[in-house]
Amino acid sequence: MKHESQLAKLGLFDAKVPRYTSYPTAPHFAGNVDASAFEGWMRAIPAGSAISLYIHVPFCRRLCWFCACRTQGVNTEAPVAAYVETLKQEVALARDALPADVTLARLHWGGGTPTILPAGVMTDLAQTIRAAFPFAEGAEFSVEIDPNEIDDARLDALAAAGMTRASIGVQDFDPEIQKVIGREQSYEVTKAAVAALRARGIDSLNADILYGLPYQDTAKITESTKKLLALGPDRVALYGYAHVPWMARRQTMIPVHALPSPEVRLRLFDTARRLFVWDGYREIGIDHFAKAEDGLGRAADAGVLRRNFQGYTDDQAVALVALGASAISRFPEGYAQNAPRTADYQAKVRAGEFATSRGHAFAGEDVLRGRVIEELMCQFEADLDALEAECGAAPGTLQDAADATLRQFPGALQAEGRVLVIPHEGRPLTRMIARGFDAYEMEASGHSLAI
Repeated sequence: MKHESQLAKLGLFDAKVPRYTSYPTAPHFAGNVDASAFEGWMRAIPAGSAISLYIHVPFCRRLCWFCACRTQGVNTEAPVAAYVETLKQEVALARDALPADVTLARLHWGGGTPTILPAGVMTDLAQTIRAAFPFAEGAEFSVEIDPNEIDDARLDALAAAGMTRASIGVQDFDPEIQKVIGREQSYEVTKAAVAALRARGIDSLNADILYGLPYQDTAKITESTKKLLALGPDRVALYGYAHVPWMARRQTMIPVHALPSPEVRLRLFDTARRLFVWDGYREIGIDHFAKAEDGLGRAADAGVLRRNFQGYTDDQAVALVALGASAISRFPEGYAQNAPRTADYQAKVRAGEFATSRGHAFAGEDVLRGRVIEELMCQFEADLDALEAECGAAPGTLQDAADATLRQFPGALQAEGRVLVIPHEGRPLTRMIARGFDAYEMEASGHSLAI
């Protein structure tokens, strides 16, 4: 409890801070990045580059109450089919804007529920993408799989399309918690989906599990974690539930009185963390775990682990091109986000235009500060001299920010010369420490708890 008391003194249980899956964070995106900027950034990608491509499918058969993602419920296939036709048009627009010899290092289908697509539609979309962008050697094709929304035909279609990695959202296996969060997905259904994937040669498996859910306690998260470990995922993301009903209206269905306190959230996280480590998983960043042979660990060892909107990644592509409603692309020049409303997105693309509605063009110290934040989030240390040189900044550019953050978090952030280090006991404060290098104003109420 002494450690918990120290974390309390440093403000962990009161703070609300960004997750830093981008810098600047999405609330700071503005309308000065438009379709012409997006197209220009794509045309600037060097010839012969291997890029990442993200495809966003915003539809779900049912809306989970805990979710804060951009999704919409559908009961028929018609809007889904129409949306995929628009996606295919956007693929063609992107193909025309990118250098002719660009290949795909990564392809990810996310959502929403990508597996809501019928098997034939999956095949059609995959063939359209592959015709436009050949896979690079060793390319990875991952898909978010809903075990409640998958069958043999769709699994066969994904396997035939070349899927190499599946990502399954677990959240929690406790029936009471599942009912309260609007996500009823039994262990048996999940286990069957994993077995069906592996039967088709899809051996690489990611899984997400949440802590901080209503009615969750250490006994329940222990049981859910043990069941997840029995499935043997290669990577696990242990995310804290973010209760942000002002952003996601459906979260008003969550009983606030049943949410664990910040102090209990920390104990829930640590309970699951210890089980993953006990089972041989390596800790990756603040909330991921990976088997020894997984690429995340190799990337961490090589100092090339990265953080993006999907969490931690070993993706080294020069750019992430994201297609679909609300999808966010990242280029060396900045971020570009498509129109979030599906109708607005479709109207633009069907008119033969990119649907970029906002973003952020890097300026000033953005790249440098973003790299420092990313290194702290990924490696728990940041060499200021090396990063200033990498970004072409004057020596000592961020020394004032470093000094202020060191004073704010004594012991939890240490300096070895100009190398900043977060010791293991300080890692729960990582997002707060990263905030010390964020030059943008922040409305704390707009972000989730720091733990």
